[in-house]
Amino acid sequence: MAASGRSAGPEVIWARPERSARGPRPSHTRADIAAAAVRIADAEGLDAVSMRRVAAEIGCGTMSLYNYVPRKEDLYELMFDAAVAEYDLSEPPTGDWRADTLALARQTRALMHRHPWLPRLLAPEYGFSPHSLRYLEYALWALDPLDVGDGTKMELLSMLSAVVAAYVTHELSAAERARSSPFAPGQEQAARQEHLVRQLAGGAYPRLAAAFAAPSEVPDGEALFERAVERVLAGFAPRG
Repeated sequence: MAASGRSAGPEVIWARPERSARGPRPSHTRADIAAAAVRIADAEGLDAVSMRRVAAEIGCGTMSLYNYVPRKEDLYELMFDAAVAEYDLSEPPTGDWRADTLALARQTRALMHRHPWLPRLLAPEYGFSPHSLRYLEYALWALDPLDVGDGTKMELLSMLSAVVAAYVTHELSAAERARSSPFAPGQEQAARQEHLVRQLAGGAYPRLAAAFAAPSEVPDGEALFERAVERVLAGFAPRG
């Protein structure tokens, strides 16, 4: 073990004891460290999170922090696990796998809006943290009534996570663009709409013109999200 607390080889943070059996009691817990990093990321974004910033937040030296968290990747994993701990899994699944999985997707969306940095940390490695394992066990429990193999269920959960992350990333980007626009709400969109109408009127894009001319329902963000999730779930339902 190096003096900084780093291992000579790959090491899972969760396999590393939080405190040594000997020596003084640590001044900080992993929960303290994760909470500090999450506060910084929530306020300023993931790029603002550094070992130095987190050390200052909890009141210790940067090198001392490495004794608790050997790598920045480990810090990210602590943050991810702290966020996933916010899932409410207190009630057992209802037995309706679609409704239960949609409810989990709603929670995931809300979680990502509370922590906008979270989609950037969606990595398979972080799926083995304690609260991630708790979430996956619950999600598979909710999928018990679905008559497909376990591998297919894991594929469903992975695909659903990716769809929710993509949807939320789009929502966050749109909101940021609206906040930073120097124009009144809707003003820029109206200008772009006028430009589009002129382009379609020239006849160069007949299929697009027909598609935009067709009457269609424009669902709100909530309805569109649920429709996207339902279509993912429908793709995994056994064919009759």
